[in-house]
Amino acid sequence: MPRIDIGGWADSAVDWLRDNLDWLFTFISSVLGGMYDGFQAVLGAPEPLLLAGIFAVLAFWLRGLLAAVLTFAGFALIDSIEQWGQTMDSLALVLVAGFLIVVVAVPLGIWSARNRAVSATLRPVLDFMQTMPAMVYLIPGILFFGVGVVPGIVATIVFAMPPAVRMTELGIRQVDEELVEAAEAFGTHPRATLLRVQLPLALPTIMAGINQVIMLALSMVVIAGMVGGGGLGQSVYDAISSVNVALGFEGGLAVVILAMYLDRMTGALNQRVSPLGRRALAKAQAMLGGSAKVLHWKPATSLAMVGVVVLALAAGGLSVFGKAGKDKGHEIKIGYVAWDEGTASTYLWKELLEQRGYQPKVQPLDAGALYTGQARGDIDIQTNSWLPVTHEAYWKKYGKDLEDYGAWYDKTSLEIAVPSYVKGVKTLDDLKGKGGLFRNKVVGIEPGAGEMKLYEDKVQKQYGLEGEYRLLKSNTSSMLAELDRAYAKKEPVAVTLWSPHWAYDKYELTKLKDPKGAFGTGDGIHTLGRKGFAQDEPEVARWMKDFSLDEQQLTSLEAEIQQAGKGHEQDGVRAWLKKNPGMADKLAPAADAEYAKGKDAGKSVDIGYPNWDEGIAATYLWKAVLEKRGYRPTIRQLDVGPMFTGLSTGQIDVELDGWLPVAQKQYWDKYKNDLVDLGAWYDKTSLEIAVPSYVKGVRTMDDLRRHKDRFKGRIIGIEPGTGQMMRLEDKVMPAYGLGDFELTKAGTSSMLAELERAYAKKEPVAVVLWSPHWAYKKYDLTRLSDPKKTWGANNRIKSLGHRSFPGKFPELSGWLKNWHMSPDELMSLEQAIQEAGQGKQEEGVQKWIDAHPGIVDRLAPVK
Repeated sequence: MPRIDIGGWADSAVDWLRDNLDWLFTFISSVLGGMYDGFQAVLGAPEPLLLAGIFAVLAFWLRGLLAAVLTFAGFALIDSIEQWGQTMDSLALVLVAGFLIVVVAVPLGIWSARNRAVSATLRPVLDFMQTMPAMVYLIPGILFFGVGVVPGIVATIVFAMPPAVRMTELGIRQVDEELVEAAEAFGTHPRATLLRVQLPLALPTIMAGINQVIMLALSMVVIAGMVGGGGLGQSVYDAISSVNVALGFEGGLAVVILAMYLDRMTGALNQRVSPLGRRALAKAQAMLGGSAKVLHWKPATSLAMVGVVVLALAAGGLSVFGKAGKDKGHEIKIGYVAWDEGTASTYLWKELLEQRGYQPKVQPLDAGALYTGQARGDIDIQTNSWLPVTHEAYWKKYGKDLEDYGAWYDKTSLEIAVPSYVKGVKTLDDLKGKGGLFRNKVVGIEPGAGEMKLYEDKVQKQYGLEGEYRLLKSNTSSMLAELDRAYAKKEPVAVTLWSPHWAYDKYELTKLKDPKGAFGTGDGIHTLGRKGFAQDEPEVARWMKDFSLDEQQLTSLEAEIQQAGKGHEQDGVRAWLKKNPGMADKLAPAADAEYAKGKDAGKSVDIGYPNWDEGIAATYLWKAVLEKRGYRPTIRQLDVGPMFTGLSTGQIDVELDGWLPVAQKQYWDKYKNDLVDLGAWYDKTSLEIAVPSYVKGVRTMDDLRRHKDRFKGRIIGIEPGTGQMMRLEDKVMPAYGLGDFELTKAGTSSMLAELERAYAKKEPVAVVLWSPHWAYKKYDLTRLSDPKKTWGANNRIKSLGHRSFPGKFPELSGWLKNWHMSPDELMSLEQAIQEAGQGKQEEGVQKWIDAHPGIVDRLAPVK
């Protein structure tokens, strides 16, 4: 049978409604948002215990002394577990939704009771509304109203309305027809019959329906926490996301207390407002005696109202005199996916922005809701966009409404990881046929994550894992909990992971190699702004464009936040900032007025650089020089291929580490029509394979082939996209018969780490290196000679720019054309950066500048 594309029709209908009725949704959003803000202001203003007293007086009026005592104790408990604000937010949402449901549902129920055609029409609609999974309503809610409380209110209204309509219709239909006929026989108007006969007698049933509405609304409020609805839903969602038992229990307990209170109060309200209920209540009280009568005694309505008014006035007075008004800075709304790097970077910027006088508001969301909300303008910035691979689908859909401020962390990777005690599983190919070992499952994370989509769409298909493995979809914390459980028991487990992640420090894990490249080549973690944010908040946007953290900084920040615990993320950030003095000023800097400004001061220039020592040294040097001249440089660490691509398209203005004419010849030949050569600043370089000098008898590339076993048939390489690696594979290795050697492709840092490890143990190791490099100072190494000249002629290190660069930056272009560094200068600069340590490149550069007085004026002279 051919597939009926009902889902596609629904998608098209939602798109049409969004595109053509945006004015209506904007109006609805304003009305609902205004009502919510009003209720929230009323509930949030009083001191918690005073408002708990008001709730207790209402319970005393409706149910008696015992209910009042339990009410006060319950709400006091909510305050003591720090869930008061969230509970009042949820109560405000329930009250708004409940009020609107009653306004709409009761008339519909009456209409249905009086008109069978209307009843027959509404019944399937109500069936649909009530049986459709509740979370589905959040999807169009986000598309129409964005993220926040409004889609939660709308979804709650739709989901919780059917019981009120059905019970109202049922209550009116159950009124004795003889009573209705008697009223009509005495000439009563139909409206009076409805108001004076049918509604009073149907009120118990109607109130039962309203009671169900409130219970369903409260359950939906919790679900709405997934799309930024706030309140207790946010607490529960945070607890689920982080597998936080304490927070989950406390949030759940608050939900239970609020639900019990609303249930008991709405049930008792029927006895107060219904004639039948009042008679039943009077009869029950008459039968009570002794202490039971005291416990169930209820004050008169007038007395209860006096108590409520007195407490309300006291609460209002304390609110007025106890809270001094504060001038608020600009509000910045930050959304984030509750992954470790997203939480860390978000709360870091929350703290920095508060220090700079802004009013940041952070909101955890699923990836889909985050992108949708940001594209609509409900979220200002996010710092957890994995591009170009993981979040490719979201970027394609929403990119036109977003601003990319560049990657603050490079380079990530996505992978499947298994514990290292699982032997014989090193690649994704090794998983095939071993499903029984892993209980035929791969433990995943959030269903909306790009990595999950990549696994389902590409990885499992390319490696033949479909049918054998089931991808479990939960969340990151659940995945980590399962990893921890299995690791403690030494059980095999396969989990979706990514780098960087603190799990690789805590556990010994094997990243399964991806020889087919199904997971892609790795992402940068980008900062995205809503369209127009840079224009609205230029200072913040500039900080975001300059923002970068290295692996050591990021993982140490994550560790501090983990140690601080859930709900204390900002305390962890503050502890990290204390251990990294000057970091706040670096990330959100003030203008440097010590140096003369250049002619183009104020211009933003994007500088790309590879993760090589001379590239890092040159880039951070010029970053410091340009900042002193009043420029706004943004630096981006990129692989060579993406960097040349970015240069050719103008996304990168300039790079300072172009190795020509040999090492990067293929890139230059491909993109030279879009580039400009600004000249060489260093002569001459060389490419080579190097081995420790204690490895005797290995002096040439031919010797390396003859001593293959000593090196375990392995050459330790660097980034796979570099010209040196490509030349090594295409020319050097074939020329010397090294085709059976394994060439590892990781990164420069990994290569240097392996060199240091092997050197400390005096083990033979062959690494890809180049001159100049500080490694030749730190270690006693032998450059393997290349008698066949396969490495080609020596390179010069050049500055390369986009073809528009000289016109856009004439002053900077002139500086770079005249720039030159001697070997001693470059080596000393690299050494200063090495001594400063990872993540402190700017401190190392500044120390070097201080040791070379006049260097800024020499490199960037201002007349």
